[in-house]
Amino acid sequence: MSAAPPVSVLLPVRDGAAHLEEAAASLSGQTFPDFEVLAVDDGSSDATPELLADWAARDGRVRLLRQEPAGIVAALERARASARGGVLARMDADDVCELSRFERQAALLRSDPTLVGCGCRVRYFPDAAVRAGARRYERWLNACMTPDEVDRAMFVECPLAHPTFYLRAEAVAAVGGYRQMGWPEDYDLVLRLWAAGGRMAKVPEVLLHWREGAGRLSRTHGRYDPEAFRRCKVHHLRTTLLADGRPILIWGAGPVGKALSREARRQRVGLRAFAEVDPRKIGQEIHGVPVLDTEAALSEPGVLHVGAVGQDGVRAHLRGLMADAGLAEGSDFVAMA
Repeated sequence: MSAAPPVSVLLPVRDGAAHLEEAAASLSGQTFPDFEVLAVDDGSSDATPELLADWAARDGRVRLLRQEPAGIVAALERARASARGGVLARMDADDVCELSRFERQAALLRSDPTLVGCGCRVRYFPDAAVRAGARRYERWLNACMTPDEVDRAMFVECPLAHPTFYLRAEAVAAVGGYRQMGWPEDYDLVLRLWAAGGRMAKVPEVLLHWREGAGRLSRTHGRYDPEAFRRCKVHHLRTTLLADGRPILIWGAGPVGKALSREARRQRVGLRAFAEVDPRKIGQEIHGVPVLDTEAALSEPGVLHVGAVGQDGVRAHLRGLMADAGLAEGSDFVAMA
């Protein structure tokens, strides 16, 4: 390992003894060997400290940091402050990397210097714990590969899985690193990288096995619930595509569209109308604005069209409608469901 390795792996862990050794083995065996691991023990009460110490004794690339329980954002920032690499890679203590992960991600960044970072495809495991909804999300996530596809997915959900991050350290520093905002810290970071003009992509291979289970932080903490994601999306929409003060026109007057409308109002984003194809809703008022048919909605001037229907096929249908009307995705239209 070089004195200042090119890659720093940020690995926060609290009470991760059950799976830590498997995760550690998948890092130690990487075919791209020149990296350091910043393992932050965030106040563990199980055997995690002993396991980390044993790993560090066996692998000189591992550096241990300890803190009182402060949460994942504090642990990530603690690791980032000590990182020496020009690239920041993420890993969680219950996941498993393919041994070629860093080699393949490093090759992608070398091949395209305009990228600020990349991810890779993922596979949820163990199969017995993975529900149909998680498999649908996995398929959607693994379909966002190129910079253009990542951009188009930016307001649907976080288009890069957090434990697959492989980001240029200077780009992360330029947008302020991880923040504690009451919503998903990974999505917040990706949105700020995107807002700063950063292009991101993925290696088109499954290089990370993402452990599913009821105890995952994303399943148990309020900052990962649908309301928190919605707050995050609207905040970043307001400060980027709506910085000119335009109102939005929401396509879909169902529960998702109505919830988006309420959050937009809370954040003082103007709402011009809803658009619907259901004849029972067209002509009504919802939240004080009209529900328009497709033709009338597409004729509304000076709005950002926002897709808020996530059923299979509807997003693609809306994209087709917008394209046929001469509206550009990313400036005139954005999918948010």
